[in-house]
Amino acid sequence: MVLAMTISYSQDNLAQSTIQSVLTGNQAQVIQLAEAFSEEQYDWRPSDGVSSVGEALLHVAGANYYLASKMGFAPPTDVDMMGIGKTTGKENIIATLKKSNAFVLETIMMVESAQLNEEVDFGFAKMNKLGGLLSMMEHNGEHKGQLIAYARSNGVVPPWSE
Repeated sequence: MVLAMTISYSQDNLAQSTIQSVLTGNQAQVIQLAEAFSEEQYDWRPSDGVSSVGEALLHVAGANYYLASKMGFAPPTDVDMMGIGKTTGKENIIATLKKSNAFVLETIMMVESAQLNEEVDFGFAKMNKLGGLLSMMEHNGEHKGQLIAYARSNGVVPPWSE
């Protein structure tokens, strides 16, 4: 009976657990990149008007909270959504990103399968909750690519490719 319930739960939450798994991998690599940059490199930007390394990392953290909040999951009470972008220092930026990563991974599994088709207005697009979860995953992957390019431009080798 317990095995049947476990299998049923796994199948019922297949989309959420798959997205959570892929996102966990992307997040781990973004953190590895964040740790590989020097403190000084956090201010590096490819050109004027483009996000710096630190700003890109904070953007990911803020977007994690934003996307989850639009699906009904308020950020922790100690998170200042308007102040995330003002975070400074490598250690503080990494801590902010790690906290948002943990939050969003937890919220993914709180979306029930029966809710996946519910429409959500994200401000930039209307889509169902499944689309929102996929956007979380894609957004983190997009910025992982950005940070890989930033790393290569600064002579930083992504740790998993050494």
